[in-house]
Amino acid sequence: MGSERMEMRKRQMSAAQETADPLPGQQGVGNRGSNACCFCWCCCCSCSCLAVRNQEQRLRRTSDELRRDDLPICEESPTPTLEEVRAWAQSFDKLMLTPAGRNAFREFLRTEFSEENMLFWMACEELKKEVNKNIIEEKARIIYEDYISILSPKEVSLDSRVREVINRNMVEPSQHIFDDAQLQIYTLMHRDSYPRFMNSTVYKDLLQALSEKSVEA
Repeated sequence: MGSERMEMRKRQMSAAQETADPLPGQQGVGNRGSNACCFCWCCCCSCSCLAVRNQEQRLRRTSDELRRDDLPICEESPTPTLEEVRAWAQSFDKLMLTPAGRNAFREFLRTEFSEENMLFWMACEELKKEVNKNIIEEKARIIYEDYISILSPKEVSLDSRVREVINRNMVEPSQHIFDDAQLQIYTLMHRDSYPRFMNSTVYKDLLQALSEKSVEA
């Protein structure tokens, strides 16, 4: 009986040793299992790169959506009345006060290849309405890339002082980061483009069409 028990214990120890020893070609498999992400360093690297790439794609989609939402081809507005169009000649402020006035002025700026001034001004107005910090930061970055950066084809004309202030504040932008720049572009449109708009066919044709319609009525 004792010899049988000894023989059985030897067999058990031998079986346990064979189980513990890794088979050829399987060394390191147990260590790989400790990595909850992947089986090898290369795979982990790929997973990290994929996560970063997906995040960049989401940010890019968000930026594109914000651009489409903020810069419509034309603001929705009812047809302006004759009195309203005549009031545009009284002051630039009255022209910019209504969507119809901004649309007409924007159409004129397009003929002079300076529409970016109005687009920048409108984008700043939209930014001021935001309260969400993340959206403010994203919209500020879009505005900077589209209208402030010297690499942009739609760069607006600003003096160096205003640019320096914007560059410093872009670290943590607020909804009023472009206020000085917006005022500067507003003044530029007032002094430079507005007088030409009043003498343009865009304004005169609209005024004439509404005058004729008023007479017919």
